[in-house]
Amino acid sequence: MPNVNELLVIAIEETIHLNQGEIFLLRDLFKGYEWNRISRSERLLLGTLFLNYVNNTEGQIRAIEKTSSGQQKYRAEIKDKVGKQNDE
Repeated sequence: MPNVNELLVIAIEETIHLNQGEIFLLRDLFKGYEWNRISRSERLLLGTLFLNYVNNTEGQIRAIEKTSSGQQKYRAEIKDKVGKQNDE
């Protein structure tokens, strides 16, 4: 089982498969059985690390509201090569 830092890298790499404007949860970046194999404490830490990554980088992911169960939602904001928002 990968450690939390390796899981963070996997999650970040999976974001390249997202479409413009797609809303997702961190768990959506993993296969169901993979997510279920991660301990609750590691999932919480992974969520904190992913949110920190999103908030501290000029990436293409934005944190939006939380679900009623307290899970952080994210939106993919894919930008074109010039750095402007893609209007597709």
